[in-house]
Order: sequence, then C-alpha cells, then structure tokens
Amino acid sequence: MPERLNGQVSKTLGVERPTGVQIPLPPPRNIMIKEFSAGGIVFERKANNVYWLVCQHSQHKGWVFPKGFIGDHKEGESEEETALREVEEETGVKGRIIVKLPKPAGYFYVWKGEKRFKTVYYFLMEYAGGDIKNHDFEMMKVEWWPKEKVEKSLTYKSDKTAFQEALKLFDDAECNKS
Repeated sequence: MPERLNGQVSKTLGVERPTGVQIPLPPPRNIMIKEFSAGGIVFERKANNVYWLVCQHSQHKGWVFPKGFIGDHKEGESEEETALREVEEETGVKGRIIVKLPKPAGYFYVWKGEKRFKTVYYFLMEYAGGDIKNHDFEMMKVEWWPKEKVEKSLTYKSDKTAFQEALKLFDDAECNKS
C-alpha cells in the first residue's frame, strides 16, 4: 500500500524517510469484490400439481432460492456440485439437475462496508428426496409453494427473473415429454 510521508506519497513501500512519519493510505473506496455462487430452483410434482422450493434467509429475512459460494467447501468444485450441495445443506432437499439456466443472475450488495457484485449460476432441479425439516441455520423457513405464490413473494428482482427463466425451461421440458 502506498504511504504518505509529510504529504508526499512514497513510491518505495516500507521505506522510512528521515523527513517524516509513515502514514498508511486508506484502501481505495472504488474496489468491488466479485463473488460467484451456484444454486437450485427446485420443483416437486404432487397430485397433478407442481410446487417450488423457496427459503427465508435467517439474516436478511428475504424469500430466496438456495445458493452458495462456489468452491468454499472443496477446491475445484464445479457449479453443478455447488448447486446440489447448497440445495441440500440449506433446505434438506436433494435435487436432480434438469438443466442450467442460460443466463446467470447478477446483483450488487454491500457487506461490512464493501461493495460486492455476485454472479449466481442457477440450475432447474427436480426433487429427488430429503425433508425440508432438515434445513440448516442459514434459512429460518423452507417451504414448497405453488408458482403464483413464488412469483408474488420472492423478495429480490434477480430471483424473480431467474424464476421466470426456470419456468420457461420447465414448460419446454414438459412439452418435450409428450
């Protein structure tokens, strides 16, 4: 980090000048941290109806889809591995990947005074087992909702957009089954 010496910036870091005291400069304020996550938009068929997995986050209380940092548990972890792991950890549900959404979600936020841009790779998934009662501490509630409630109740625009993309893929997959 550059140092300020009697109002002058030293070009040699760590060198004490006989003419002044070293005062570290604050970090630049325009640095933005980039984060990469993966998650799942999970559906389950029950009695001719389709329900979607949503969770209420314990910290910000928003209704969201499960997601988490890529590679924070295992070096070289793929987007798919992360998405499956995060869905199970956060919701207690095991998913089976159908397809990756074509466009990642992206949004800005501030954490502990640092500006961040998060890119989230979502996967359309089908329920493959597990129980929502086994969710972890990151989520205060995990529920299965019908499409209309999901569209109305998701907290963030990026999740709403991702859900609309997932619905298109879901409809395409359903049409191709026939």
